[in-house]
Amino acid sequence: MKKYFLIPFILGVALTTVGVRAHMQEGHSEHHEHKTVIISEDQPVPTINIVVHRDAVRGWNLELVVTNFAFAPEMINQENELNKGHAHLYINGEKITRIYGNWYYLPELPVGENEIRVTLNTNQHEDLIYQEQIIEDVVLITN
Repeated sequence: MKKYFLIPFILGVALTTVGVRAHMQEGHSEHHEHKTVIISEDQPVPTINIVVHRDAVRGWNLELVVTNFAFAPEMINQENELNKGHAHLYINGEKITRIYGNWYYLPELPVGENEIRVTLNTNQHEDLIYQEQIIEDVVLITN
């Protein structure tokens, strides 16, 4: 009986190890690199500005003020449409989550100075680029 349990377990460990090795050999690191979509000069250029509002109880409310961009959570992972998509939130260089609208509640941060970065991304998670720069905004919050 024990033999039958071990076969799927060993097979699962072996497949996981092969997958991790292949992922590492392809040059991937822990930080996922996104593909990019370049906004040309003849297209409306999206912009983003992060406005930080201290929450009355605790934490911070991030207001994402965007122009020439529409949040489209219903289109996630579907074909890209010009200047539609979602945002990615990074705290101190680590990707935390996707953001599907203009507001995001941040309940806590590590003590000290924290870099908050939000990028605009396509439906397929590609970073939007204009003039060789990722369309993003960065703010510092001291906790």
